[in-house]
Amino acid sequence: MRIGELARRTGVSERALRYYEEQGLLTPERRPSGYRVYGDADVAAVRRIRILLAAGLNTAQILEILPCIVDEDGWLTPECPELVEALREQRSRIDDAIGELETTRANLDTIIGGEKAAASRGTRPPS
Repeated sequence: MRIGELARRTGVSERALRYYEEQGLLTPERRPSGYRVYGDADVAAVRRIRILLAAGLNTAQILEILPCIVDEDGWLTPECPELVEALREQRSRIDDAIGELETTRANLDTIIGGEKAAASRGTRPPS
C-alpha cells in the first residue's frame, strides 16, 4: 500500500509517517519511482509507535525498544527483560515531572488565593 492508504488505515498523517521513516521507525520499500510501499505489518508498527508516543517515550527511545515490544491481543508487552527496567525508569521520570507540576500548581493556587483575598478587602497587592 502507498503512504496515503497507510495514513487512512492508521489515522496518522502522511507527514507523521514520513517523520517516523526519517527517525528509522518505519522502513518502507521504495519503488523505482520513489514511491513508498508499506505492508500490513506497518499498520501494526504504526499502532505500536502511537501507543509508545502516548506513553511519553520519544522517537529515539521508541527506536531502541520497538524490536522488544510485541502486540499480544491488543496489549503491548515487553519481550526483552532489560526493557522492563528502562520503562520503569521512564515512569519514574514522569512521576518526577508530575510532582514538579503539582508544586507549580500549588504555587499558582497560592498566588490566585492572594489575589482573591486582596480583592475581597478592596485592596490590590503591591506591584
